[in-house]
Amino acid sequence: MTKCQPIGIRDVIKYLVGVLETPQTAGGSFDIGGKDILSYCEMLKIRADMLNRKRLFIPFFSFMPLYSYIGGLITPIPAPITRSLMEGLKNEVICQNNTIRRYLPFEPLSYKEAIIRAMDREEQDRIHTRWSDAYPPAHELALKLGEIKGGPRYTNTYFMDTPKSAASLFKCICTIGGKGGWFSNNWVWRLRGIVDNILMGVGTTRGRKSQTNLRMNDVIDYWRVEDLQKDARLLLRAEMKLPGKAWLEFKIQDEGYKRRLSVVAYYQPRDVLGKVYWYAFLSCHTFLFNDLIKQIEKRAD
Repeated sequence: MTKCQPIGIRDVIKYLVGVLETPQTAGGSFDIGGKDILSYCEMLKIRADMLNRKRLFIPFFSFMPLYSYIGGLITPIPAPITRSLMEGLKNEVICQNNTIRRYLPFEPLSYKEAIIRAMDREEQDRIHTRWSDAYPPAHELALKLGEIKGGPRYTNTYFMDTPKSAASLFKCICTIGGKGGWFSNNWVWRLRGIVDNILMGVGTTRGRKSQTNLRMNDVIDYWRVEDLQKDARLLLRAEMKLPGKAWLEFKIQDEGYKRRLSVVAYYQPRDVLGKVYWYAFLSCHTFLFNDLIKQIEKRAD
C-alpha cells in the first residue's frame, strides 16, 4: 500500500515560522512530515476507530473520474479536489531526509494527536481556518455586487417591521446555514445543494466554519460572505452553479421605534437561460424568503 507521512497544520506552521527565524536555513530545501508513516487505508481506519464507527475496506480497481464524482456527492469535498487527492494516492509522500530536525529539533504530533486536536477545536467552535475558505480557487476574483454598473438586472425585496432590536436580529441572521439549517423549508435549500453537487458545484456540504460567528469571506453552504456590517447588513454571494450571478442580502434599518428587516435577492443573468431561470424560481423565492424573514424575527431574542 502507498505510504505517506501526514503532518498537522500546527506543525507545518512551526516549521514555516522556524525557518524564517533560523539564518542557517536560508536558501535551503527541506522535507517535512509528521511523526507517523501510514498507508491511506491505515489513516482511514484510525479515523473510523476514533469515531467509534466500523467500516469495511474493500480494495477495488482505480477509476478516478467516477470515484471523484461520487466522493463529491457524499462528502463535503468537491469532485475536483477529490480527484486531485485520489491521484495523489499513487505516489508515496515520505520525507527523504530529516535535515530540518537539526535546525528545528521539535517532536511533531502523531496523526492521531493531530486529529484529536482538530476535533477538540471543532467541538469548541474555535476553528480559525478551513479548506473551504480558499475554494473555489478564483473566488477572490469573483464579480462583486457593487461592481455591476447600474446594479443587477433583477432585484426582489421582502421585508417586515419588528420591535426587536437590531442586535438580536443580526445575531440570529448570523447563525443561518450549516448544521443549524435555514430555519424553515430546509428541504428546499438541501435539494438545491444536491442539484448543485450533481452539477459538480460546491453544494451545501461545505457547511460553515463556525455556527455562531461570521467573518468576511466565510462560507455558508453554497454562499460566501461578501459584506458584513454589524447589526446592519449581511451580504452573501452565491457560489452554486447558476446561469448568472446571484446575491442574497439581509438588511436591518431603523424605522421610527421599529426595525425593518429585509431580505433582498439580486440576480444578474448571463444569457437568455439566466432570464428564464429567474422567472422560473420567482414564486419559490417569494415562498422561501417570506418564511425566512418570519423565522428570523421569531427566533431573535
